[in-house]
Amino acid sequence: VQLQASGGGLVQAEGSLRLSCEASERTLSSYTVGWFRQAPGKEREFVTAITRSGSNIYYADSVKGRFTISRDNAENAVYLQMNSLKPEDTAVYYCAANRKIPYMGDYRYFTWYDYWGQGTLVTVSS
Repeated sequence: VQLQASGGGLVQAEGSLRLSCEASERTLSSYTVGWFRQAPGKEREFVTAITRSGSNIYYADSVKGRFTISRDNAENAVYLQMNSLKPEDTAVYYCAANRKIPYMGDYRYFTWYDYWGQGTLVTVSS
């Protein structure tokens, strides 16, 4: 499956953005989907993940209470609503997918995912 992330842009601190991850095939409902981000000079880090049915959702501590992941399987898309953005949220955001159900925190590791989108840049100004 090919993924495409979109919705990035420039926003002021405390602002909001909504990212979308769409799939080339109408099978995204069969995948666990995660969002990762990579800031300049830093390693790619886990942000959030959602299982196939949406029954399990996981967040990094740094975004809990500010970011919300959701999925619309009818629309074949996964969304990341980002509120109260901070300059330290500035990064390229990537969506990723895996057909498997995560086990023992697999979803936190970017190596667990088989498919990746191209990334969308989020810049938060202070």
